[in-house]
Amino acid sequence: MIIGAGGHAKVCYEIAKLLNCWRNIIFLDDCLENNYFHIQGPISNYKYFLESDFFVAIGSNEIRKKFITILEESGASLIKLVHPQSIVSDSVSIGAGSVVMGGVVINACSKIGRGCIINTGCTIDHDCNIKDFVHISPGTNVSGSVQIGCLSWLGTGTTVINNIEISEKVIIGAGSVILKNIKDQGTYVGHPCKKIK
Repeated sequence: MIIGAGGHAKVCYEIAKLLNCWRNIIFLDDCLENNYFHIQGPISNYKYFLESDFFVAIGSNEIRKKFITILEESGASLIKLVHPQSIVSDSVSIGAGSVVMGGVVINACSKIGRGCIINTGCTIDHDCNIKDFVHISPGTNVSGSVQIGCLSWLGTGTTVINNIEISEKVIIGAGSVILKNIKDQGTYVGHPCKKIK
């Protein structure tokens, strides 16, 4: 059972098909008109499918957190999706509700929290700690021993040097380079990265 039926859901659906673990994959979304998926009903119908495995395929960190929390409180089984063409060390832990997309490399002893999106072609080096509901956008490179706080979003092509700490609820603009710790919530852009709001 996939919650959401937008662009992000398309990619998650294709990963789920590649894993070949489920006989049927169905969708719930509040927008019932969709040319790509057959929607079984609105998201509120999740309670009729609690015997299913669930995955929340919604790009917004806050909305993804909302629905994962609802499902956890309802006792639903939340899965993780890891693309077979990603490289993930055996020493990496990945939380329920997270997706690791094609071309990703995650190296030794890193931790990925619940409900994260580790998007296409990212690299996450050794001993990183990616907290819950983080989105690391395509082509981002995270060096070793980096910590990223809950609900943060690193834009496409971001570069993070080693031993950096990024606070929760931080947005990093595409192509930014992070050379210093980010202690405050907000939006940051540039090379080197600076706060804009």
